[in-house]
Amino acid sequence: MELAKSFEPGDIERRWYQQWEQAGYFKPSMDTTKPSFAIQLPPPNVTGTLHMGHAFNQTIMDGLTRYYRMKGDNTVWIPGTDHAGIATQIVVERQLAEQGINRHDMGRDAFTAKVWEWKEKSGGTITSQMRRVGCSVDWSREYFSMDDTRAEVVTEVFVRLFEQGLIYRGKRLSNWDPKLGTAISDLEVVSEEEDGHMWHIKYPVVGSDEFVTVATTRPETLLGDVAVAINPTDERYQHLLGKQLELPLTGRTIPVIADDYVDAAFGTGFVKITPAHDFNDYQVGKRHSTQLINVMSLEATMLARAQVFGFDGSVQGTIELPAAYAGLSTSAARKAMLADLEAQGLLLETKPHKLMVPRGDRTGSVIEPLLTDQWFVAMDKVAVDKDGQPDPTGQSIAAKAIDAVQSGEVRFIPENWVNTYNQWMNNIQDWCISRQLWWGHQIPAWYDEDGNIIVARSEAEAQAQAPGKTLRREQDVLDTWFSSALVPFSTLGWPEETPELNAFVTSNVLVTGYEIIFFWVARMIMMTKHFTGKVPFRDVYIHGMVRDHEGKKMSKSEGNVIDPVDLIDGIALEPLVEKRTTGLRRPEKAPQIAKATEKLFPEGIPAYGTDALRFTMASYATLGRSVNFDFKRAEGYRNFCNKLWNATRFVMMNVEGKDCGQDESLPLEFSFVDQWIIGRLQQAEADVTNALETYRFDLAAQIIYEFIWNEYCDWYVELAKVQLQNGNEAQQRATRRTIVRVLEVALRLTHPLMPFITEELWQTVAPLANAKKTDSIMLAQWPVAVPEKINAEANARMDAFKDMVNAVRNLRGEMGIGPAVKAPLFIETSDASVADFIPYLKLLARLTEGSIVAALPADDSPVAMSGNARLMLKVEVDKAAETARLSKELGKLDAELAKLTAKLEKPGYVDKAPAHLVERDKAQLAELNDKMEKVKGQLVKLN
Repeated sequence: MELAKSFEPGDIERRWYQQWEQAGYFKPSMDTTKPSFAIQLPPPNVTGTLHMGHAFNQTIMDGLTRYYRMKGDNTVWIPGTDHAGIATQIVVERQLAEQGINRHDMGRDAFTAKVWEWKEKSGGTITSQMRRVGCSVDWSREYFSMDDTRAEVVTEVFVRLFEQGLIYRGKRLSNWDPKLGTAISDLEVVSEEEDGHMWHIKYPVVGSDEFVTVATTRPETLLGDVAVAINPTDERYQHLLGKQLELPLTGRTIPVIADDYVDAAFGTGFVKITPAHDFNDYQVGKRHSTQLINVMSLEATMLARAQVFGFDGSVQGTIELPAAYAGLSTSAARKAMLADLEAQGLLLETKPHKLMVPRGDRTGSVIEPLLTDQWFVAMDKVAVDKDGQPDPTGQSIAAKAIDAVQSGEVRFIPENWVNTYNQWMNNIQDWCISRQLWWGHQIPAWYDEDGNIIVARSEAEAQAQAPGKTLRREQDVLDTWFSSALVPFSTLGWPEETPELNAFVTSNVLVTGYEIIFFWVARMIMMTKHFTGKVPFRDVYIHGMVRDHEGKKMSKSEGNVIDPVDLIDGIALEPLVEKRTTGLRRPEKAPQIAKATEKLFPEGIPAYGTDALRFTMASYATLGRSVNFDFKRAEGYRNFCNKLWNATRFVMMNVEGKDCGQDESLPLEFSFVDQWIIGRLQQAEADVTNALETYRFDLAAQIIYEFIWNEYCDWYVELAKVQLQNGNEAQQRATRRTIVRVLEVALRLTHPLMPFITEELWQTVAPLANAKKTDSIMLAQWPVAVPEKINAEANARMDAFKDMVNAVRNLRGEMGIGPAVKAPLFIETSDASVADFIPYLKLLARLTEGSIVAALPADDSPVAMSGNARLMLKVEVDKAAETARLSKELGKLDAELAKLTAKLEKPGYVDKAPAHLVERDKAQLAELNDKMEKVKGQLVKLN
């Protein structure tokens, strides 16, 4: 097979991926005599497209999958997508709104049908992009988190947890998005610092002229105050404990209580307690058995009548609220209430204050802590069976998950993330699993006419439990994380005892970001341990965030978001701008995004190909650190692909159709150079294997790069030219055998990180290396190091040779000898074996000849040392002409130096210019100074 003159990745990538998938190479062998390797894809949202974070973690996942597949393990990587309840519902609601349609007018069934229709059209985007990145997932096992199989598992899990006493319905405080009309998780709340105010309000002490001063950023919630708290050690206010205060604007009185939550040194030392509208206050109120007074509607407007609840969810009555505020938004109510407080002399002062405002990440609306009826999973209860007998382990699902990590069954990498996991798990609250949406897994619960709850696997089963009664289906759906938590076993046939379930639970590793340790990682451990008795995965590899080259978070508003496929294929500026400014949630930001895009990518994005992108990602994968993505790195690895391609073409031209040592009976005479590269290959095999086993993809990439570029291409391939031209038949056969076999193994070593180019080249190289035992490199055996092949003597000789080459090159530089000029070399040494170096030195050091002499010529030419040898290049130099040339070069460098110095010293440049440009200029300045010193040194020696 003849290789094209240049590496063009596009056609190669499409052709090979299609062949791999059609041949079924991504499927596990299901050979139970072999070790199993399994990995679950964190299911991306069906609404999404591939971003740089996906490309990063999928490079790691695919690298591991290809590595273990080549090791011969029973290997599977399971793909899927998540229905992403809130995100998907919002997308479809916006589409309908553009047509003037409201989902409530359509009805639930018609709306969900519309969402399914949209999902079928748009859901394949991210999976097609994954194919472009080369992900070798088993597509035959692809799932969607709301497909029929997953729906059955979700229902089964819910019913079992309910029957075990671990799921209940109750009134609790939750993050409420008034625009969406649903509770949301903490993960979906973004708290941002904003300018606000701190208002100091007087609360009069009943029966006296005294008052306390309460500082608050949310005066509109005071209508729901149930107490004012002080720190129990605050001696200033001990006399007020137990006394009643007049709650402004309400006509009610509330007590002064003591609680450690209050920081006596902060503010006034008094804190208003509003348990129905603040999470911290909720805990204080619970400790003191206060009431909860809900003063807001689900639309975040003020109520005319507030319901009063106990912490057990019981209704304890109602309270009339000031009619003047009824129906007002929170901001309008705040304004009106502050005016009334000031009129009554109760508003002492207003101070500017920075505060963290919680907003919904999907809507941008202010999140209100509100009391709502929700479904929960109990975290601290022990499950019971149908006879009321407790779980034999005596542990709650949270305790099982804590123990799984403490015992070492689950390992975090880097291990410092264990602290984050434990901190959350040890303070875990019951999990709110209900959402007031239409898109999602509808909770399998029904209510009879008396309000009794019936949980069942189907409506028929529910009706059988309530014969003769009319049932009403629960309208809420489950939190997306509930179904996601079941992925480790819902994708493998549970509740049946399937071969896949036995083989792939426990899986080997989960690759994910730190931001979902609580919301997904912990819950998978809880659910899988509870329902299968096993942990879902042995290792949790936590990677950092991919940022832009300046370390900024990638965001559309910054114009620095990069689609990995654009890096693979390349994209011109105009279509790039159009792509980034089309379909924005906030169209008014389009000009800003367009301007930022034009600034960052004035010439668009070049095409780098999948292999260069993957190798870039691998090189960045240092444990736990965030990644600052720089295009220069991708450009460098595209050059690496070209280097590998061209080296292979050279090898093929020199070995194809010739004896490459396949016949083991024929003599082979290996030079020290052959023996050295064979030994270096063994070390590279061992080091890359260890790096992949320990998730050090950065080290794997570094080892591969240095071995192929520096040692194989720059040294061995160059030296092999000498052997192939000048060696005898046995020497040439040995070199051809070595050059092609080392290349074949290097391709296998590189395959997990750069799958496409390695497959294309391997198909050509493997037959000549007598290594074509499978149809694809991805099924070829992973290279195993043979330490016995490391030849210490050959390594020492190669080190001595390299040192000599570098010494001669330094001499050429010092003497100003151009690369086109060849010169004779004299070597003063008593080591006769140095003679073996001379044929190689002539090529690599650009010599006319090399001579070993007893003593160097009596000459004023510079001398270099290499080991115990003294080296001299004998070149007749026209001193006048060379002095003129060097002087001219010195003047040119001086002018460049002056120009760059002036630029850097220009007022404000260093502070205002982009950091990467300043660093580039400083590096260039240092380089110019270095060149000037060398030229000056040459002038001194010349004269």
